[in-house]
Amino acid sequence: HDPHSVVLWAPEPGVLISADALWQNGFGVIFPELEGESGFAEQRAILEMIGSLAPRLVIPGHGAPFSDVGAALQRAHARLDALSASLERNARHAAKVLVKFYLLEVRKVAMRDLIDHVAGARYFRVINERYFRMPFDEFVRQQVRELVASGAAVMDGDTVGDSGG
Repeated sequence: HDPHSVVLWAPEPGVLISADALWQNGFGVIFPELEGESGFAEQRAILEMIGSLAPRLVIPGHGAPFSDVGAALQRAHARLDALSASLERNARHAAKVLVKFYLLEVRKVAMRDLIDHVAGARYFRVINERYFRMPFDEFVRQQVRELVASGAAVMDGDTVGDSGG
């Protein structure tokens, strides 16, 4: 999320606490890029640094600890390549993550209440204004439709829910 975040390295046991720099299947949203600041280069540098450490075990900020660090790094590099190739893709991904994390917290919410909630989220407004310029309600609804299509959310009438996935 932040190029100034901290990872913790214990060289003797080969354990890395990676925070949001490396998960088993990715990494955290690269927020600086949403505002036109550098973030992809910093993420690439931290992934390369993690690779050079060759940890035996990674304890990520989200998800279970994992030991197949090489495969996780390959997935992370591929994801970084895809996101950095399209600023709009990165922005759309960030918007969906913001909605998904809110759904993890509340479990389900009326669409109107979700729209009101994300209207107060600075990055959600920045993403829409900078990259999409859609009517705000429609922008939120589009993110929800994409989350539902991917299986990450469910709709029941006008209620959006976390799918558990």
